[in-house]
Amino acid sequence: MPGPRLKRVQFPAELALRGETMKLGLSLGYSGAKMKIDMEGILHAESLGFDSVWFAESWGSDAVTPAAWVLARTSTVKAGTAIMQMPARTPSCAAMTAMTLQQLSGNRFILGLGASGPQVIEGWHGVPYGKPITRTREYIQVVRQILARKGPLEFAGKEYQIPYLGKGSTGLGKPLKSIIHGDPSLPIYTAAITDNGVRCAAQYADGFFPVWMNPDRFDVFKPSLDAGFSKADTEKSLDNFEIAPFVQVVMGDDLDRCRQPVKAMLALYIGGMGARNKNFYNDYAARLGYAAEAAEIQDLYLAGKPQEAAKRVPDQLIDDVSLVGTADRISEGLERWRRAGERGEVKSMLVQSNSAQALNLLAERLL
Repeated sequence: MPGPRLKRVQFPAELALRGETMKLGLSLGYSGAKMKIDMEGILHAESLGFDSVWFAESWGSDAVTPAAWVLARTSTVKAGTAIMQMPARTPSCAAMTAMTLQQLSGNRFILGLGASGPQVIEGWHGVPYGKPITRTREYIQVVRQILARKGPLEFAGKEYQIPYLGKGSTGLGKPLKSIIHGDPSLPIYTAAITDNGVRCAAQYADGFFPVWMNPDRFDVFKPSLDAGFSKADTEKSLDNFEIAPFVQVVMGDDLDRCRQPVKAMLALYIGGMGARNKNFYNDYAARLGYAAEAAEIQDLYLAGKPQEAAKRVPDQLIDDVSLVGTADRISEGLERWRRAGERGEVKSMLVQSNSAQALNLLAERLL
């Protein structure tokens, strides 16, 4: 299980420049009942040469506030949102936030966007879920238009009309140009695992986050990536696009015990993150080769048996998408990720771990 927090280690400044095929990010997710930020761990990751730190949001803490907090207290590491829920903010609001943090941090902010799911968007935010791919495409287009600042903002889409002239409008809306001058190079990533989502990311965004990934199964994404790249307005390929999966890392001598938190996470997503016939994560597990197991996990989870569902998560799936066990076992598993990095198929590993020992090992092996 996670080891004790180690003393912060100072490494040469050139360490962060060594690894060109793989970057490391630290994913800290969202809060529990109390909001806490492990600044000691973040500063330790920064000293090791980690490239980025990421925060999420569901229906508790937001993703932007902790990112701003960290950017104010660090000097080199980037901070990003993984993800900002698009239906919770207008694209103009997201652009305002991004430009502000972009300038205050010296271009260290990364805008990560996601559609979330209908249960959260309609159940918590109280707005229509709409069409997630259409929303993603239009959202990015509006943000990019604001960043480019070539003229007053005008957009006529299916999800967004700016100025708004529809039902309830006063008719007084005026096209406006951003006061603050944003940098169009701001990276925009999206959360995606479906074929349409990956295709949309490849066409419009700078990268995407798979919620988990088997580094040996790039074939799951390749057709959609190629289709999206072919439709982009600019020349796009894996050379200028980033795949940044979340990778859970649990170090310890008891392999079965190390697997438990990963099993619980996968059971939650595969079994409970969505309705029976609309669970993107269940579909994704099936595409990775675990269709029968995914169906059984969902049956148990929806029957109110989450612990039984977790027990049904295959050990092989854990080993496919995460790094668990002893330092030697994790080092061995890292070779699959290193090879994916060398092929250009994984640019960043967004590590989910609270063990400084694990972070040290990853930095030693990959940076």
